[in-house]
Amino acid sequence: MSDLPVFGSHPQPSHTIIHLSDPHFLAGGAKHPGGSDSEGNLARTLQTIRQVHPHPSAIVVTGDLTDLGEPDAYRRLRATLEPVAEELGSPVVWVAGNHDERPALHAELLDGAATQEPVTGVWELEGLRLVALDTSVPGWHHGDLDREQLEWLADVLADPAPEGTLLAMHHPPLPAHVPLFDILELRHQDELADIIRGTDVRGILAGHLHYSSFGVFAGIPVSVASSTCYTMNLGRPAAEVNGMDAAQSFQLVHVRPGVITHTVVPVADAPTGDVFTEEWLARMAALTPQERLEAFSRKPQGTRA
Repeated sequence: MSDLPVFGSHPQPSHTIIHLSDPHFLAGGAKHPGGSDSEGNLARTLQTIRQVHPHPSAIVVTGDLTDLGEPDAYRRLRATLEPVAEELGSPVVWVAGNHDERPALHAELLDGAATQEPVTGVWELEGLRLVALDTSVPGWHHGDLDREQLEWLADVLADPAPEGTLLAMHHPPLPAHVPLFDILELRHQDELADIIRGTDVRGILAGHLHYSSFGVFAGIPVSVASSTCYTMNLGRPAAEVNGMDAAQSFQLVHVRPGVITHTVVPVADAPTGDVFTEEWLARMAALTPQERLEAFSRKPQGTRA
């Protein structure tokens, strides 16, 4: 996108991150009891990703990669996503969630030993640093960060990155809309806040909730991506919210020197107007700033009653 003209106050993004979450793959390509097709939904999501950006800086998947932690489910997920990432020239960042099993994740996605060690990592993306944390707790669905992992994070953040840091984790450090979901929230949030407050961390990417949500934690924006599998029907009273096979989406994260934006991209087949095209953009680019204002900003003259 760097070759596009700049019409307004902000430069083009230096980095574009694709933020996916909660694909919940099952062994054998099985569908979920509610009928959602994890593999089909992710395939449609990846096709949309191909359309929105030719070369993302990274594809980040914030946990619940599988539903039951089955080795075959990880293999199927890898076979679905990694060829697209290779086609786009983008690294994949796998983040562990509460439905994942660390040994199978290490073995099947990371080609490592099948251990219970946390799934963490650091990616240097041309000046932008991306840090993956593991908030999963073996045998449980709530989230946590133990002292060892928090100390590791503090060491990583001791030296600022040229364009700052993004954290990726499964359990968001935010309250949930659904009653009693606090049972499954992230523990030791105060300790995490003490470590990241005042550092170069510019944003936190998370999942877990199966709906898009945004907030601020320790002065840092938090963006929760919805699921590519099934989503939560927030059109119902909070106490009656349940999953539905609709509203799948991902987020397009644009990093600029002064601001990071998180845009929810729906994955849906719907009629689309064909107003803004490459030809339209070329016409605008050929005009002076004042001519652009006249052509696009000025309202048509008409009579008023």
